[in-house]
Amino acid sequence: MKYVIGIDLGTSATKTVLFDSVGNILASASREYPLHQPHNGWAEQNPPDWYEAAIETLKKVVSDSGVDAADIVSLGISGQMHGLVMLDENCNVLRPSILWCDQRTGKECDELTEKLGRETLIKITANPALTGFTASKILWVKNNEPEIFEKCRHILLPKDYLRFKLTGEFATEVSDASGMQLLDVPNRKWSPVMIEACGIKEEYLAKVYESPEITGYINAETASLTGLSTATSVVGGAGDNAAAAVGMGVVEEGKAFTTIGTSGVVFAHTDNPVIDPEGRVHTFCCAVPDAWHVMGVTQGAGLSMQWFKNNFCGEENTLAAESGKDVYYITDSMAAEIPVGAEKLLYLPYLMGERTPHLDPDCRGVFFGLSAMHTKAHFIRAILEGVTYSLYDCLLVLKEMNISPETMLLCGGGAKSKLWKNMICNTFGLPVATSKSAEAPALGVAILAAVGAGIYSTVPEACRVMTAVNPDSMQPEKVLTDEYRGYHSVYSSVYKALKPVYKELKTL
Repeated sequence: MKYVIGIDLGTSATKTVLFDSVGNILASASREYPLHQPHNGWAEQNPPDWYEAAIETLKKVVSDSGVDAADIVSLGISGQMHGLVMLDENCNVLRPSILWCDQRTGKECDELTEKLGRETLIKITANPALTGFTASKILWVKNNEPEIFEKCRHILLPKDYLRFKLTGEFATEVSDASGMQLLDVPNRKWSPVMIEACGIKEEYLAKVYESPEITGYINAETASLTGLSTATSVVGGAGDNAAAAVGMGVVEEGKAFTTIGTSGVVFAHTDNPVIDPEGRVHTFCCAVPDAWHVMGVTQGAGLSMQWFKNNFCGEENTLAAESGKDVYYITDSMAAEIPVGAEKLLYLPYLMGERTPHLDPDCRGVFFGLSAMHTKAHFIRAILEGVTYSLYDCLLVLKEMNISPETMLLCGGGAKSKLWKNMICNTFGLPVATSKSAEAPALGVAILAAVGAGIYSTVPEACRVMTAVNPDSMQPEKVLTDEYRGYHSVYSSVYKALKPVYKELKTL
């Protein structure tokens, strides 16, 4: 049998999974690394941390599986999107990577909009200028660190830096490149207009491939460090959400999913490049050749629970360590004791600004309606509900664009929570199910690798064999749907009331 590997380069950790050709997991390994926030609203990581994590986890899965390296025919990489990696002429990293959730580039977004016009930006890149995207990060370095900008000769995304280290090739693919704001998204190629606007040269950018195409092969150094073969191909792979879509089988018209990872996404496949003229959701090339996807993004989804757990759940963390239970199982159990609406405590999950539907880098997290009766459990419940309401905002925009899924698949760490799944099911008013694979991004790029290696002819064909849905579909209850949507209405009003105050806060 032939085998494929999926590497998922996330914000919190890199996870590497070895699959057989029908989608079964043979071995997996993960390694965490830090996220640095040197200033309010900034987020950075050191690219060598990703490489070290990939080498360590690749070595472990190859060793643990006992599979002959010659039978591991291909590898795909999924990655956190939008991060800026800059290399000098000797391919050395020039500065820490500026990540997807970094919000420092408001002025640069204004600069791009003033220079090109909002309509032109949306026409070429299918999106307005956004702080999370890579183009504004390039301009920020140009404006604030000119000595580094002058030394730059290569600009890569996180997963493509890892690809370079594993293969020696400078390559990217359309799904991840769509989030750089340098790609002509309808035509799936670099945009000379955007490249000129950022003051760079096209030669600094990697060659663009379709996601299942072979971009290179494991180099001798990687083979020596991991036990892989130099005959193992590396395909284009995909941005994290495009990869998750493949891993869940969302590769055809009418299918959709919601993911709750560090960020949250509501994602729908489309055979045409449908664009929101207001730019509230993102239209990107998807990992299926000649197709696109539309997605709304909540910046602080799982991040909100992680932040609360790290800072305020010392007792629960200790209990988890002593009992062997997941700390999130404990916090879920606490929240389940609190009624819908957390007894009028609402949470706005804007810890890192927000994308959909507000496009506001200046908004920040809020607990609203706090009273002396509220306990830690109320806060946890409010966080879960607040993230759910933000995700529902994303779905509402898709419906405005005549994209109305009939069911919703759920993935990401949040999908493990039955309580959160119930909230999403009832707030969305849609049946919700989960993928059988808990490793959707890694499986997604492994599927792309299987197509690249010729095991399957097309991505949909591979998905029909390698993906499956659990028989755990949850149906919405109208009474709960009405109740959640009533709280969502108030939730929406809080942002509108605070919007001018956020601007005032920024000036202090």
